[in-house]
Amino acid sequence: MSMLKEFREFAMRGNVIDLAVGVVIGAAFGKIVSSLVADVITPVIGVLVGGVDFSDLAITLKAAAGDTPAVLLNYGKFLQSIFDFIIIAFAIFLFIKGVNRLHKKKAAEPAPPAPSAQEVLLTEIRDLLKQQRSAP
Repeated sequence: MSMLKEFREFAMRGNVIDLAVGVVIGAAFGKIVSSLVADVITPVIGVLVGGVDFSDLAITLKAAAGDTPAVLLNYGKFLQSIFDFIIIAFAIFLFIKGVNRLHKKKAAEPAPPAPSAQEVLLTEIRDLLKQQRSAP
């Protein structure tokens, strides 16, 4: 019974729940980024580079024989995965950079420090001297 109670306390800690929420949101965000790359960015880059798709590049290690399929070294799929990773990493970088910029704008500039006691006294003396000069 003690172990069950200990597990419940562990599972209900704020950190574990925050982590679970982060994982779920991260998975959803991963789908959004993957869709952005696959459906928006990759087609544009494909048009710019002339529709090059590396995923079809392969080296035949052993030719097909009868019902046995050919053994291929699919280096093109690997290259395409690297390019996809670079595009995804750059898209996330731009997103994080934008979020950081928003956080900087939201953060108010700190108020200037209050004047020291000496500055307050000097200001009062200055104001008194101005009043004496302007008085007839």
